[in-house]
Amino acid sequence: MISQFSLFARTFLWSFLLIFDIPHSTDVDRGDVQKGSAEIFFRKVKFWNEDGEAEAPPVFNVDGVNYFHAKVVGLLFVATTRANVSPSLVLELLLRIARVTKDYLGILNEDSIRKNFVLMYELLDEVIDFGYVQTTSTEVLKSCVFNEPIMVDAARMPPLGPAALFMQGSKRMPGTAVTKSVVANEPGGRKREEIFVDIIEKISVTFSSSGYILTSEIDGTIQMKSYLSGNPEIKLALNEELNIGSSSGRSLYDYSGSTGSGAVILDDCNFHESVRLDSFDVDRTLTLVPHDGEFPVMNYRMTQEFKPPFRINTLIEEAGSLKAEVILKIRAEFPQNITANTVVVQMPVPSYTSRISFEMESGAVGQVTDFKESNKKLEWGLKKAISLLLTSLQVVGGSEHTLRAKLTFSQESHGNITKEAGPISMTFTIPMYNCSRLQVKYLQIAKKSKTYNPYRWVRYVTHANSYVARI
Repeated sequence: MISQFSLFARTFLWSFLLIFDIPHSTDVDRGDVQKGSAEIFFRKVKFWNEDGEAEAPPVFNVDGVNYFHAKVVGLLFVATTRANVSPSLVLELLLRIARVTKDYLGILNEDSIRKNFVLMYELLDEVIDFGYVQTTSTEVLKSCVFNEPIMVDAARMPPLGPAALFMQGSKRMPGTAVTKSVVANEPGGRKREEIFVDIIEKISVTFSSSGYILTSEIDGTIQMKSYLSGNPEIKLALNEELNIGSSSGRSLYDYSGSTGSGAVILDDCNFHESVRLDSFDVDRTLTLVPHDGEFPVMNYRMTQEFKPPFRINTLIEEAGSLKAEVILKIRAEFPQNITANTVVVQMPVPSYTSRISFEMESGAVGQVTDFKESNKKLEWGLKKAISLLLTSLQVVGGSEHTLRAKLTFSQESHGNITKEAGPISMTFTIPMYNCSRLQVKYLQIAKKSKTYNPYRWVRYVTHANSYVARI
């Protein structure tokens, strides 16, 4: 339990700002943190410039008050306390509050929170009582939270919001698991019977200057969100050749796609408390009764060598005493029927760089370049328009893209330019693709009648967690 814990939610989306400062008259906090702490937090985070860091750490102290914050889809969830509590405990609580909010509102953004201001107060009042955590279970909260959510039109969401995670080129996988409340019914009072299983992987790869893989790791989770009435039993079958904690000296490098069969070797994994593992060792089947809300069925980690989705090649050549040329090339190593979006390539350049001119390949469409002079970084791929809508470089599997950048220096370089530039980093999202090859072979739902046949959706997505290439 959290002793002397007071909570408020501080959220902002793009250039908009919304403050939720829990009044001291409520049962959520103990009143030990002065009013105005929301403003103190905002100014500290907005203008943070300590220890050479551009962004505030998730935990910091101001005038004896500890501030904890977690960023979820552009919103900041913040907790304050004067007590010496476990940071991991508080941050986990904030993430669970964000998850419960998303379960109830369907869409987690500023507009949905504004319209459901009273519901937010009621949720927080039930989650925390006088500074003590009571429950973060959506299913338990349904019995004591009575305000109905006011739904927000999903079409108004920005294109890079959570509903766009599973976009595949011009096509789109069903996104209602992200944009529908678990407590609200469909128009007409009927409930659409469907269940979503999402395999989400965050990959970390470090390449040497010669292109060899130095480190590689996958942090994955199998997320489930159920809209099934009556909570029927579900069986989830994974790869039969799934090994945990034993690699047997085998490599996973030589495969051609995300849907191919073969051995999957995980370092370790853990399961949700509702999962029964009676037959897991026999046929890799998970049995569970899903509760309301989104929850992780299984978390896993893999450090076994895998095929990285992108290859990065860099060449830096001096072109005189005050000039240099950089050639960046990225190649997509995944199948042609897969498209990566929200691709951004960044490269720090020498601190004495005064100007950069870019030359893109012929026929390049939708590619944007920029020189961030404040932090001396070259950026390729992402564009922020005045309208706050985002467009990004989309990369089709098997394709190559090249960028030439001509650097102009304000002073003559007296050392090796390659030691003063880089490393190159990439961020991207690849829908319907996963590097580990972990698959849901089938999703079986216990039938209540012969005509009962709910919709089943299994989706995959890969994010870059830390994708770095040294120069």
